[in-house]
Amino acid sequence: MEEQALKNLLEQVRAGEVDTDAALARLRTLPFESVGNFAHLDQHRALRCGFPEVVFGQGKTPDQVVQISKRLAESNDRVLVTRVSAEMYAQIGNRLPEMTYHPLPRVLILDRAADQPRKPGILIASGGTADMPVAEEAALTAELMGNQVERAYDVGVAGLHRLLNRLEQLQSARVVVAVAGMEGALPSVVGGLVSAPVIAVPTSVGYGASFQGLAALLTMLNSCATGISVVNIDNGFGAGYLAALINRLG
Repeated sequence: MEEQALKNLLEQVRAGEVDTDAALARLRTLPFESVGNFAHLDQHRALRCGFPEVVFGQGKTPDQVVQISKRLAESNDRVLVTRVSAEMYAQIGNRLPEMTYHPLPRVLILDRAADQPRKPGILIASGGTADMPVAEEAALTAELMGNQVERAYDVGVAGLHRLLNRLEQLQSARVVVAVAGMEGALPSVVGGLVSAPVIAVPTSVGYGASFQGLAALLTMLNSCATGISVVNIDNGFGAGYLAALINRLG
């Protein structure tokens, strides 16, 4: 249950529109709610953290994703399911008609607050076009959390003039997410150009010695540029979520 929904429920009780027993029944599910014998949903998370529990679709069955998503949607205006393959969506799309599938980042989204104003301040940059699936996962996560996101894709260090062409945009951001595979140098360059926090996201894009993103991860962890934090390989969701929290403070 989100904070506004809880406020509305309490107002309805005060106005006599909902009796106390009915309100109590709805509040019982706040700490967590069981779904079948496979999930215990943290329905209290939106109140504690400002955003509902997010579903990791990979490894779950299509029916589990449907049941969890529907139960979350009963209590929240925003639902995010990550790592949903096209094959899985083909099986569940007609059962979740309110949700929108984004095939590039493989995310499934419910956003009943899409018409609300969004807070500017987040820029997401990618080294190459091949990094866009991870970058878009970050962008859509931050947008769902109420932010206006600017994108600067395919601005990697092999053509540095492309990044420098976006310098004004970079330096006006409150937080920058830098997504890169291969050698993973982009966050270090960005970190030397901006005063805002930089969230570095290594991707698994690259040839053999990139070791599925390990090379980029180690480069980012060893950056000599200041103000850089690093998330896990291909973790666009984690970067977008962190960027949204930082932007909320500004």
